[in-house]
Amino acid sequence: MPDSQPAAIPEVDIRSLIPMQRHARIFELVGNLQPGGAFVFVNDHDPKPLYYQLEAEHPKQFSWTYLESGPVAWRVKIGRLPQ
Repeated sequence: MPDSQPAAIPEVDIRSLIPMQRHARIFELVGNLQPGGAFVFVNDHDPKPLYYQLEAEHPKQFSWTYLESGPVAWRVKIGRLPQ
């Protein structure tokens, strides 16, 4: 009998990166997403500025969902919307 469970969404913890590398890493992951694909990233502060940068560079192409909102960690799911 085939397994009908959805594939796990990859999670990337960017807290170990120096701040100037974090946005670059997220944009690298975003650039590799296929329509319908997603990943979760973990950060040590609210990444709201990243949301605005992503929306400015790729308007209406991605979803942004907070899964955890501090105070120690923020987990955000980013997905590429189907075209």
